[in-house]
Amino acid sequence: MGQADRSRPTPLPGLLGIVAALLVLLAPIGGLAGGAMAADNPALLPDHPTPVIDLARALTDGQRQSLETELADFETSSGWKLRVLTQYERTPGLAVKDFWGLDERSLVLVADPRGGNLLNFNVGDALFALMPRTFWVELQTRYGNQYYVRDHGEDGAIVDSLAAVETCLERGGCQVVPGLPQEQWLLTFCTSVLGGLIVGFAGYPRKEGDRVAWSWVLLLSPLWGMLFLIFGLGPVITRTSDLLPVLRNSLGFLGSTVAAYLIAQRTVGKPPLSGDQA
Repeated sequence: MGQADRSRPTPLPGLLGIVAALLVLLAPIGGLAGGAMAADNPALLPDHPTPVIDLARALTDGQRQSLETELADFETSSGWKLRVLTQYERTPGLAVKDFWGLDERSLVLVADPRGGNLLNFNVGDALFALMPRTFWVELQTRYGNQYYVRDHGEDGAIVDSLAAVETCLERGGCQVVPGLPQEQWLLTFCTSVLGGLIVGFAGYPRKEGDRVAWSWVLLLSPLWGMLFLIFGLGPVITRTSDLLPVLRNSLGFLGSTVAAYLIAQRTVGKPPLSGDQA
């Protein structure tokens, strides 16, 4: 089984939080973690077959039973083994490999609240063929961060991340995690507005008789195109089919373009007064 590097993001408020989200969204790094199951203590394993081992008591009895049924049914219908291990100080470690019969079609979600991020994923090679390492980094960061756990609970983080994996497996794979959280949309909106500001300031006329300095707009097109198309629209259209965030980002781009154009035209583009006009 492949394993994914365990990251421990720290909550970053305000502007630092946006920067951190941008790095997670755009960075081509991948890989999740490896130390979650380094021990080997088979005495902690249950005495009956189950896809859920809840040593940390992150789930209620009803949630655990419902999740056991769901994961068993999903394995029967799809052939993919999804397993959950919650731990705190005590862990069966490598003993779960034989207990669950883990193979390349298996995924183990390890929930451990002792780190900065609740979730870790031990991913089978067949799963990596359908969802790349960047998918698992985004999944871990979206659902395992301290803000999400605070708002939805450890049980919500576990259930929601598994639901995203099941959705992607039913689709035949995903390059990104489905769904567009509010904070992620806000980030794409900000980059769209920034792209529009660059277009507006670049396009103010510099020669008499010109209305738009197209040469400057084209010269800076790699910059504003990256901000608007790649960082502004790209994450939206790859994560949701909803047209509303696309429309909002496009209007933000156009609105900031017009505003920046008018401001530049009335400031840096305003011709200086001659001596006899003073």
